[in-house]
Formats: sequence, structure tokens, C-alpha cells
Amino acid sequence: MRCILFFMFSYFFGLAAFAQPKEILISQVEEVLKNDPKPVVIFLHTKWCSYCTLMERKTFKNEEVVSKLNSDFYFISFDAEQEEDIVFHNQTYSFRKKGINGGVHDLANLLSGKEAYPALIFLNEKLEKVYEHNAYIRPDDLSKLLELL
Repeated sequence: MRCILFFMFSYFFGLAAFAQPKEILISQVEEVLKNDPKPVVIFLHTKWCSYCTLMERKTFKNEEVVSKLNSDFYFISFDAEQEEDIVFHNQTYSFRKKGINGGVHDLANLLSGKEAYPALIFLNEKLEKVYEHNAYIRPDDLSKLLELL
């Protein structure tokens, strides 16, 4: 009996450890909103940002946060330094090189206007910005914020 309980506990606890928000691509958001309108949460991040990585490991692994994001929002994780062109609102946005090894994507600039990461951009169903948070946010604080929006 102990063996069965151990395996059941391990299985369900293991599933919680792998919880993560369902992501859509930013290029898909307009299409999915036509079928099922919901607010949108965009996580702007970079590869070098340690607070971004912390949010990916802690905030977006929190079961309550993941549950709220998956049920009530569309979630987009967007690397502000990605180099691929993206079509959004019938316009193509590109990466702009800045300096020797740096740069930022035009779409990241459009969404935030700041080069401060991590950033959470909250859009309504019409893709209008409702709120922006430019800093690390703990799981419990994001959970409360998602309740308010």
C-alpha cells in the first residue's frame, strides 16, 4: 500500500512541477481572438536577463498562476531580441541591430516602449494595452494581479 501511495504522490507532485502556461505565438493572437475572445498576457524577456529566468522558473511554474493564465488569458512569451520578422496587425515588425552584439525587436518597442526586462504587458480582447508591469513579479503577486484583470 505504501508503494502505491508513494507512486501516486510522486506522479501528481511531478505533474505540478511541470506546470506551465499554454503559449501561443504572437502572430496567432488575432486569429484565436476571433474564435474565443480573452485578454492577453505578453511576457517580454531576453536570454541574458536573470530576473526573466527567475520568472520562468518560479512565477510561471506556480500552479495557481498557470491555472489562471490557462483558463482566463492567452499567454505569449516573447524574446525582445529575437531576430525573426513578425506580422502583427497586418504590419511586419523586425529586429533592429543596436551596437555590436545587441538589438531589440520593433514589436517589443511597440508593446512596451521601454527596454526594461522582464515586462508583462496586459492587453484586452481588442489588443489594447490595459496595464504594464516592468519588473520581476512573484507568483502570489501575479496571481492577485490576474484576479484584478
